[in-house]
Amino acid sequence: MLTSKQRAQLRSIASNEPTIMQVGKSGVTETMVKTVSDALEARELIKMRVLENSGEAARDVAEALAEATGAEVVAVIGKCLILYRESETKKKIELC
Repeated sequence: MLTSKQRAQLRSIASNEPTIMQVGKSGVTETMVKTVSDALEARELIKMRVLENSGEAARDVAEALAEATGAEVVAVIGKCLILYRESETKKKIELC
């Protein structure tokens, strides 16, 4: 569980990061869960966008992906969501 100070730190890091994935009309699929898990292992912090044609709320998508990948939802702002999971092999981010 992340503290509010850690969430703030991760949000500030994510503000400079590009959006690397989009959730489209197919929604959260098994393939997407695998891709998100791989991205979290490589980067630890990822930013995603939920497209209008997905028909799903960004909060629902964030919670589904976090549960499926073992990640933490850092923030959901509009259609953008930020996920964090500590890497087992390539630790880059030191939380305070």
